[in-house]
Amino acid sequence: MNGIEQLCPNCGLCCDSTLFADVELRAGDDAKTLKKLGLSLEKKGRGKMAFAQPCACFDGKLCGIYQARPKRCRTFVCGLLKRAETDEMSAGAALKKITEAKKRAEKVRGLLRQTGSTDEATPLTHRYSEAMAAPMDMADEHDAERRGELMLAVNDLMNLLQRDFLR
Repeated sequence: MNGIEQLCPNCGLCCDSTLFADVELRAGDDAKTLKKLGLSLEKKGRGKMAFAQPCACFDGKLCGIYQARPKRCRTFVCGLLKRAETDEMSAGAALKKITEAKKRAEKVRGLLRQTGSTDEATPLTHRYSEAMAAPMDMADEHDAERRGELMLAVNDLMNLLQRDFLR
């Protein structure tokens, strides 16, 4: 069993908005076909098309349009997968890092829900930005504490993602 078969179905961080807020289409991607397959494409600066994460075609484990997925999705290889495929890291060690990243991402999502950010279809980074930009509720004695905990949780998650998934 190769790294993709072992790691990707247990991860999905590149599809669930943990790693990326959106995915830009590349030359050769067929926007019409991708729309028919379920992606909501929007124009993004300079006429580029993109779809927001979490991906509408991701079922929590697998890509529902794997054979027709956009080029950016085809070419992305996370740092964990690279290291597992070159035997720099065992699949077991990579799976432990995936478990830790998912645990940290869920902690951030839980804290965001506590701040009132409950739209799970909005990218994680956007939800965090909106939560932190919201005015402080001075009547809520726990608001500042929740925000501080959220900031620390996002920092922990981002450090892990940078170190293990994005290099």
